[in-house]
Amino acid sequence: MIDYAQFPELTGVYLEDSYVLAITERPGALTFALEAVLTPEHPYHHPPRPGEQYCYARATLLTFTDVTGLEWIRRSPRRYVDAAGQEDLGNIDSLTPERGAYHLDGDWGEVRVFTGRRPRLEYASPR
Repeated sequence: MIDYAQFPELTGVYLEDSYVLAITERPGALTFALEAVLTPEHPYHHPPRPGEQYCYARATLLTFTDVTGLEWIRRSPRRYVDAAGQEDLGNIDSLTPERGAYHLDGDWGEVRVFTGRRPRLEYASPR
């Protein structure tokens, strides 16, 4: 479970039911591409589309910057396919700050991200 009060930049986003579409590692950064669930508090929120349970925003990036190290505790190659045939890596079930790091866990794996900066959430386009 995620304590969203610790992450004001995630206000209006529900990560536990958002879909991880890709994970990208590059020097100094770790990014999760998401199809994010938006709650009514979010400025992009709209009623769910027919056949959908939630309001989603595609091309959403959860990025950790100034990363000094990554500790992959486990990784899963498993992919999930929804009713429309779209693939994803599952959800982010937990995001917990630790001393000098963040611990993330989900269907895709488990990682500790060493950084002193808070995660940043960007929206390429609302859906």
